[in-house]
Amino acid sequence: MDFEQLNSFLEVAKHSSFSKAADRCFRTQPAISAQIRVLEEEVGAKLFDRSGGKVTLTLAGKAFQRYAEETLSARKSIIGAIGEIERSPRGEIVVSANEATCLHVLPEVFAEFKRQYPKVSVSIRRAETARALESVLENTVDFGVVSLPVNDQRLKSVPIHADELVLICSSQHPIAQLQHVRLEDVAKYPLVLPKFGRTRDTVDDLLQQLRLKPQISMELDSSELLKRFVVAGVGVGFIARSNISDELRAGTLVAMGCFDPPIRRELGLVYRKDKTLSRGALAFIDIAVSRKTVKKQAL
Repeated sequence: MDFEQLNSFLEVAKHSSFSKAADRCFRTQPAISAQIRVLEEEVGAKLFDRSGGKVTLTLAGKAFQRYAEETLSARKSIIGAIGEIERSPRGEIVVSANEATCLHVLPEVFAEFKRQYPKVSVSIRRAETARALESVLENTVDFGVVSLPVNDQRLKSVPIHADELVLICSSQHPIAQLQHVRLEDVAKYPLVLPKFGRTRDTVDDLLQQLRLKPQISMELDSSELLKRFVVAGVGVGFIARSNISDELRAGTLVAMGCFDPPIRRELGLVYRKDKTLSRGALAFIDIAVSRKTVKKQAL
């Protein structure tokens, strides 16, 4: 057996699905099935029960799962430990963040980190806040990048990015002609909102406080889709200002403040307090924080 087979096994066990495991591992479903079949032949036991249209771990599979997790964790520790012996950090850093953060906040951090530490591999797992924090606690990722604050005594957070929540609309939308916009004005028009997340919770709370009944036109799980539908005139929406810099330059979107006081938020790197960070991970924190300082000076 090899590490790739163990990783595929854990993904099938985690998602109770060969097809989902294939997507996560960037392989075909037959390839994942073949890997599991080889593992089962090698250990001499069925690891999954595929009856009844469901995929569940057998008793042997549950025992094997614990050893597979320990083996992959030991592999990561070995690579990191050997890397610490060298002058430059080696090993791997795994970061979990939502779509908007991956697209608009982290690329500069990753680019600078890879420039300084080319021997450290960086992997990104896209996930919303709840899943990102869960992954950090499960120790399947090194860092989560989420909106602060995070109220969990097991976790430590380091602020790396400051932003402001703004109203967005197409340049042709009637609201774009207003000098001052209130949330009461916004509620008169169809809204394009995220299905879930910190932005959705904030908007819902404010509308409820003002006893406004919104006209929700669409609910989307992608910030990029949300921007496209707003540009198309489906409705107005809310998003972090840093996520729309390209659209503002192109003139396809207009951003306006409609909150009094303005709603500002911070993103932070979150990791387990009990986790011993490698030199590479510590360097990653330093670079992420330094990028925040550079942006503040540029404003």
